[in-house]
Amino acid sequence: MKQKLIDIILFAANRAYEKEKLQSKEFPFVEIEEPKVATFGDFSTNIALVMASVQKMPPRKIAEAIKEEIEDADGTLDKVEIAGPGFINFFVNPKAWLPVLRRIHEDDDRFGSSDIGNGRKVQVEFVSANPTGPLHVGHGRGAAVGDSVANILSFCSYDVQREYYINDSGRQIRTLGNSVYLRYLELFGEKIEFPGDCYQGDYIRETALKIKEDKGGLLLDESENEAVMFCARFAAALILEGIKEDLDLFGVKFDRWFSEQSLFDSGKVESVINNLKDADIIYEKDGAFWFRTSEYGDEKDRVVVRNNGLTTYFASDIAYHSDKFDRGFERVIDVWGADHHGYIERLSASIEASGRKKNQFHVILIQLVNLLRGGAPVAMSTRSGEFVTLQDVIKEVGTDAARFIFLTRHYESHLDFDLEIAKKKSNDNPVYYVQYVHARISSIIRKGLEDGIDEVSWDEKIISVLTEPEEIQILKILASYPDVVRSSAELLEPHRITYFLMNLAAAFHSYYNKHRVLSDDPAVTKGRLCLVLAIKKVIRNGLKLLGVSAPEKM
Repeated sequence: MKQKLIDIILFAANRAYEKEKLQSKEFPFVEIEEPKVATFGDFSTNIALVMASVQKMPPRKIAEAIKEEIEDADGTLDKVEIAGPGFINFFVNPKAWLPVLRRIHEDDDRFGSSDIGNGRKVQVEFVSANPTGPLHVGHGRGAAVGDSVANILSFCSYDVQREYYINDSGRQIRTLGNSVYLRYLELFGEKIEFPGDCYQGDYIRETALKIKEDKGGLLLDESENEAVMFCARFAAALILEGIKEDLDLFGVKFDRWFSEQSLFDSGKVESVINNLKDADIIYEKDGAFWFRTSEYGDEKDRVVVRNNGLTTYFASDIAYHSDKFDRGFERVIDVWGADHHGYIERLSASIEASGRKKNQFHVILIQLVNLLRGGAPVAMSTRSGEFVTLQDVIKEVGTDAARFIFLTRHYESHLDFDLEIAKKKSNDNPVYYVQYVHARISSIIRKGLEDGIDEVSWDEKIISVLTEPEEIQILKILASYPDVVRSSAELLEPHRITYFLMNLAAAFHSYYNKHRVLSDDPAVTKGRLCLVLAIKKVIRNGLKLLGVSAPEKM
């Protein structure tokens, strides 16, 4: 509908210019908005205000010139009004919304898709938690966002690859190894004063016990360095296996698991650093090597190799992102925790310095999740190791509820996640509120079949009975779905799908409480079945993009 209005406006503007009602043929991009107040129509444009400086005319006079030349051969519009300083408001004929049902029934599970991606290769890297402990609820929100973004981009014709970056090198892995080794020594009776910077959770003791069961006391005969590194590799592999199991339970599958250590083993880190040295982008100062990130928008230059010869995390990340683009990805999207905000500029600088454009790299920052139970905060402390894991949440509320609730707000906003609400079978639970509509419509269609109505499809005569205000409102919402999906893909904002589904569910509940779908009039029944089946298809499509199931019964 928006595109149709854009065509109507541009045609009218050109006609106005040809008749010398406008002074310039230079027309801006036409923006179509949906007014928040119904009395302003279904759609509105500010094109007359935007054109005023070029046309050297008052906006209202421009709006009048365009309005006079509007042609509406197929009766899409009921009326066109000019409001305020020059807004053009469009009132759509209720019957003009009906054809959306045909598109929904014909496109079926592809309704809402688009070709804006045109096959371009995009990589979405998300979760990428260090294999030093189990996933927590914050990782769960990042997983839901990253996976849904990938789903939406794929639905819009991008060639998407999901990737998990395994930080299996560096200080944190050594700290993990040291933590497990100290607990291992305790199992053999040694009195250990456990350092505060080591990992404290029960999973560390459990890992040490597994090593004892597997190796006995053999590590006692090894040098401390060899024993710590063995414990690090053993623990990281065990934890990573648990992470994969949790993500599988959460419905998240990666196309590739990429090892940080492989960047060193392949010589990629050294090669990239040497190339940047040759280009004088990395220089030496005080015995260390620095990246000229300040020349590319960062607040200061950054160290990539310390004066002791050890590389920084930044060096690994430069090599890793260079490898991503070398693999042919035209755009790279990283999903990080909000505490990494300060890291964006330096990595963007490294990408631009390597000859790529900054807009080829995008970071999604995930804000914290406040876990509640009946409105009261759930105590979580990663330092003591007493924290609620993602697996705990999934087992308590289920994957569907967890994923949907993680996506009910923009990822840049803090999220309150109440475990008790997530378990409710009521309208207070947002995922139940939406899924119930799908199940309810499935039940209605089954009842219709029992009553002898065995064919529900789009038919121009059948749908002509859809004249109730609530029916027209639902049609408007359904017609907006492709735009919602497209904007979700362009802005990388999956919560727009969630909002849409809750809005559609609310419209259905309001309609269902006021009108009988299976009425005494067979013609009305068929028309309404065609409508509710379309609602069901769109809800199924939307839930699928969020990684949430669409149950037939509840």
